[in-house]
Amino acid sequence: MAKSMYHYIGEAWKRPDKSYVGKLFWDRLQVWRREPAVVRLERPTRLDRARECGYKAKQGIIVVRSHVRRGGSRKSRYVRGRKSKHMGLRTLTRRKSIQRIAEERASKKFRNMEVMNSYWVGEDGRYKWYEVVLIDPHHPSVLADKDLKWIAGSSHRGRAERGLTSAGVKGRGMRRKGMGTEKTRPSIGSHERRGK
Repeated sequence: MAKSMYHYIGEAWKRPDKSYVGKLFWDRLQVWRREPAVVRLERPTRLDRARECGYKAKQGIIVVRSHVRRGGSRKSRYVRGRKSKHMGLRTLTRRKSIQRIAEERASKKFRNMEVMNSYWVGEDGRYKWYEVVLIDPHHPSVLADKDLKWIAGSSHRGRAERGLTSAGVKGRGMRRKGMGTEKTRPSIGSHERRGK
């Protein structure tokens, strides 16, 4: 069975240092660092992942690149009396992943569109870059597409903010099952917010 073009693109991105991706990385990051936090693109950088995330080259669908600073919570050390372990000297991380923050920033800039999904495209010591696939739920070409018209439903409004994207579902603990996950359902907000 012949392998598709998307297979070869995916394999190149799995090991960037041993493919053409690594050679382009350094040049790309030079340009990306000077760009704003959210930039609309003409075409996706990773066509294989974009297609997996629901991208189609048609009206009503766009791709944007969003960057977020790396690292955990920027929490300062307490000055008043505290136990050492409560002073924030050790790593404190957010309950929300950097990828979810990137999706929310893209959603905030393009208010008439809904976030379908996102995928990683690069990082350096300071930033992480993600490409976010956005869909206009009211566009006629989207409503006519049998694979995409579900996003026009009212239950899919604010997907990024409500954690309904792939990264959001993972961050809310919905992919885990079994012992130790009793508090994650029906949502992180339930059970006195003890899901995390």
